[in-house]
Amino acid sequence: MFRNRTEAGKKLAGKLKGRCLVDPLVLAVPRGGVVVGAAIAQELGADLDVVLARKLRAPGHYELALGALAEDGTVYLNPDLADAYPGLPEYLALERENQLEEIRRRAAQYRSVRPAAPIKGRSIVVTDDGIATGSTMIAALRALRAQRPAEVIVAVPVGAPDRLAEIVPLCDDVVCLRQPHDLQYVGQFYQNFEQVEDEEVLSLLTEVFASRSRNPNNGLTTSKRES
Repeated sequence: MFRNRTEAGKKLAGKLKGRCLVDPLVLAVPRGGVVVGAAIAQELGADLDVVLARKLRAPGHYELALGALAEDGTVYLNPDLADAYPGLPEYLALERENQLEEIRRRAAQYRSVRPAAPIKGRSIVVTDDGIATGSTMIAALRALRAQRPAEVIVAVPVGAPDRLAEIVPLCDDVVCLRQPHDLQYVGQFYQNFEQVEDEEVLSLLTEVFASRSRNPNNGLTTSKRES
């Protein structure tokens, strides 16, 4: 059980310290993942940005993810669910547009406090506050590969083992502190799992970006570019 997302991020950072990373960048899934990501970035002296992906909701069951959509339009559909709903193509076309509109809204808002961080050639740590269905993470990882990072590490406090197994082939490493077989929802493994608002995301992005701008070489992480 984690006290909160910040504690979870610090514990993840402890597992990442000592690795030889190239100009490390933490990419967090909003909103809760940004709190985890900010703690990782601050502990490692790394850069912080968001990776924008949204789940595609099942008809009439909005908590159930049929799949997910990434910022670049990449769509991932859960093969176990996609055939269970009649008339799915028409529904998905509308749901895709709805979620893409929300992605655009968040992109405009978050990019107002920091520009999109470059991906190419960097060690990328992708994080969220947990992985239940894995759809959002899978969509994000598929989109990231096209931007040619040096490596991609998925770091999450808690994740369902079967979903993590699907993620392993899409990245270079997975760091997960807890892998319970009885995971029903991520919040059950936090004492404090309050909803995170956009204002907190903006504040954290601003804080880490300003800190990195003032002290670009203050990280604890060794960079391969220093040799």
